[in-house]
Amino acid sequence: MELIDGYPPAMRASIALVEQTRPARLGHSFPALSLEARKALLTSCHPDYKAGARRPLRFGPSQGMQVNHELADLFEARPLVRTSLDLSHIDADVDLLVIGGGGAGTVAAIWAVKAGLDPSQVLIATKLRHGDSNSTMAQGGIQAADRPQDSPTQHFLDVVGGGHFTNRPELVRALVRDAPLIIQWHEQLGVMYDKEPDGHFVENPGGGTSRNRMHSARDYTGLEIMRVLRDEARSLGIPVVEFSPAIELLSDGEGRVTGAVLINLETRRYHIVRARATIITTGGLGRLHMQQYPTTNHYGATGDGLVLAYRVGAELVDLDAVQYHPTGAAFPAQMAGLLITEKVRGLGAQPLNALGEQFVFPLEPRDVEAAAFIRECGERGLGVATPHGICGVWLDAPMVDLIHGPGTIRAALPAMFRMYTRFGIDMTRDPILVFPTLHYQNGGVAADEHGATSVPGLYVAGEVMGGIHGKNRLMGNSLLDFNVFGRRAGMAAAAYARAHPPGRLSLAHVAAYEQLLDAAGIATTRTAPRILPDYRGKEALERYLDIPL
Repeated sequence: MELIDGYPPAMRASIALVEQTRPARLGHSFPALSLEARKALLTSCHPDYKAGARRPLRFGPSQGMQVNHELADLFEARPLVRTSLDLSHIDADVDLLVIGGGGAGTVAAIWAVKAGLDPSQVLIATKLRHGDSNSTMAQGGIQAADRPQDSPTQHFLDVVGGGHFTNRPELVRALVRDAPLIIQWHEQLGVMYDKEPDGHFVENPGGGTSRNRMHSARDYTGLEIMRVLRDEARSLGIPVVEFSPAIELLSDGEGRVTGAVLINLETRRYHIVRARATIITTGGLGRLHMQQYPTTNHYGATGDGLVLAYRVGAELVDLDAVQYHPTGAAFPAQMAGLLITEKVRGLGAQPLNALGEQFVFPLEPRDVEAAAFIRECGERGLGVATPHGICGVWLDAPMVDLIHGPGTIRAALPAMFRMYTRFGIDMTRDPILVFPTLHYQNGGVAADEHGATSVPGLYVAGEVMGGIHGKNRLMGNSLLDFNVFGRRAGMAAAAYARAHPPGRLSLAHVAAYEQLLDAAGIATTRTAPRILPDYRGKEALERYLDIPL
């Protein structure tokens, strides 16, 4: 394939139109959509509203909830563990078991120790390596209202508006109130946020926000936060068991969670862990590839925690809404689906169609922005085609340096710049091609403001927890929520563990779940949790090509 500075000639022809319209766009502010126009765009173009894409759960505490077929398949699958499993030999007996070693799990473990638990009595069990998570891969920033012209109240209004007024208010209240405290804690730990020469934080806008409150560490904010969190956990001496996902919770037979069954991915040996309290922090579900979309998520994001919690009777919330990030890479094919941080648009890059026309305000809430991109490529037929059959829209990255001065992209987006340079594309000179990619699990397991579920002894934090973001999450609130609710769940679970003795171990809930499957007439050989994605039947790029527009 002939390439001219990274792009084939046909795409270069469209880039020429982008360059022609750039001078006029520099001084032009594209208007934001009204609430009515946003609603109309979502219902006509967003994947959440696509007919036939979802079905209701057929049993359990959230029976009737509409979820994507890929997720429903997990809930309607057989458990991996048989009730005949011998539970008499306990491999680890701890006060607190944290299932998941990403941001939320690490924060929860740290604050459980700060709340008084002995570090040796806290165990982090993680599917891959400690830190392998969506938290580490987050790029753009973390929100916190810590300026005189801002306030937690304003942050609250932005979050609820972005979530289409379906958020649980008590959770949003906790999120925004704790945000400045979290930034202060990060400063004490050594997180290197971007700062002005006078020492004040650099704070940028994000889609759906009314104030500049995005704290960033260049375009690798999650990695920087995880660097210090993991170091803190290690300094405290908190044990971590890697490559050992939980495949089933344990209960006392009377409704209380009392630990979990882990499996070592290398030896295939079961490990029985008894715990006075358990926190699920398993993250999201991007690797289920809802509706064939590619994903920004890390390799282990297969929705395990949702299944484990539902089997013991925990309620779910807002799983009818899934976030498709508007700017996933669409060219070159090797990058298909990778995240292009919203910070690029926050710094001034504009979305354009094949004719070089701007068609949407750059910082609409993510679901609205994504729907506009899908409409441009589908209904309007003004997307940019690639040689691989992928359609996308331009993100006019050179605008960033034109607005803020030469060198801004290299300084503020170094990881992004290097990523494109490897493929011969210079984003300081040329636009980049993007299309929505599966990014975030808006809903999850229902819990209170301390991460406590409806099941005694079971807590959740991070992306697996639902109710915070409603039907749509705003940029910068995921890094915030895993810190806020990881901290709260860690302290609450520590208090619960001190107040309750170890419980007996049973798999009675597994037998009950099997009976619910049979009563619902579900005959299947599928098993869950999925643990790892299976790409043998369909490659990631082929998924992208199958997206119906």
